[in-house]
Amino acid sequence: MFLFGSLVTEAFAQTGGGAASGGPQVNPIVTFAPFILIFVIFYFMLIRPQQKKAKQRQEMIQALKKGDRVITMGGLIGTVTNLGDKIITIQVAEGVRVKVLRKNIEELKDDDKEK
Repeated sequence: MFLFGSLVTEAFAQTGGGAASGGPQVNPIVTFAPFILIFVIFYFMLIRPQQKKAKQRQEMIQALKKGDRVITMGGLIGTVTNLGDKIITIQVAEGVRVKVLRKNIEELKDDDKEK
């Protein structure tokens, strides 16, 4: 039995030293490939569409003119009566005008959607 115990000890000593010093080398690109793939997917599915929508909204805000029907972020629907650099005046009812920040205009209102 003593002989068997020494053979097992020698076997562990041989494999332990060999595995620690001569393991396979992994390419760093292969290691980071899943992270790169996830970032690319996030970019095309989340980041890019949001940037595109923000750019369209900014262009719409810059192109506002008197008489446009708009919806604010707060839900007010009105007609643009006065334009400033940062502040827009909208008429929400007969004789009722409200000043809102230009950046708070959410969208242009189509009269077809009035229902």
